[in-house]
Amino acid sequence: MKKRKFSPGMCVVYLILIFWALTTIYPILWVILNSFKDRKKIIANSFALPLGDLFSMENYKTAFDRLNIFTAYKNSIIVSCCVAVVVILLAGMASYALVRYNLKTKKLLNTLVVAAMMFPVFATIIPVFRMEFSWGIVNTDKVSLSMLSLILPQIAGNLAFAMVVLTGYIRSLPIELEESAYLEGCNPMQIFFKIVVPLTKPSFATVGIFSFLWSYNDLFSQTFFLRFKDQWAITRLLMEISSREGTDYGLMAAVVTLIIVPLLVVYVCLQKYIIKGMTAGAVKG
Repeated sequence: MKKRKFSPGMCVVYLILIFWALTTIYPILWVILNSFKDRKKIIANSFALPLGDLFSMENYKTAFDRLNIFTAYKNSIIVSCCVAVVVILLAGMASYALVRYNLKTKKLLNTLVVAAMMFPVFATIIPVFRMEFSWGIVNTDKVSLSMLSLILPQIAGNLAFAMVVLTGYIRSLPIELEESAYLEGCNPMQIFFKIVVPLTKPSFATVGIFSFLWSYNDLFSQTFFLRFKDQWAITRLLMEISSREGTDYGLMAAVVTLIIVPLLVVYVCLQKYIIKGMTAGAVKG
């Protein structure tokens, strides 16, 4: 194999990327390292490694003793998984219909899908809250209803992006496969689930991962719809700790570590599906 030669320009680019990566990774490492230090020693030794007398597990012990972290994790997983599954299902079927069916309002619908991405959640939260309050699913002590009140707006907020990603990928699929399945006696639903879904796995994986992560990190909606302690998700719990224990930097660092590490593990393990799903649709479309 020929050795790859690096030009001065490429070296500069790689140095810039390495520097950018370090500036992104270092704050995360700094928080994780300080989570293993006593809160009284963090300010004086915030940049030292947690070795010897500096090392302490007291912050994590305090976090699990004083906070209902496992309940918050459970609520976050339930909400995020429900959002991801429903978004995949609804966005997949809607995208397939927009691509394959010659609807009279097809251009208008595509325009509305793109336009929906321009409205932030901040602009719609008040009417959504009032609508769900009239349904009786907001400000209730029933955990299932509170979860539902959070899941519904998150699904709506993720659908537009999901449809844009899936529409571009489904449009690139050869229609001959679907025509052959139709001639074999498959109905539209069978064609979608047996032909389209298996061929668009990368894009569905991308949509599912992003929907899960956005739902998991969505603090703004959680502050409106999750009002009681037994209903809090993990980011809502972090906000409460920040307001109540703002000066306990050790506890804050431990809780932040407990929140971000699972996300980092998920993202690192599934990043190839994210990249494949995004680039495949862009190249083929």
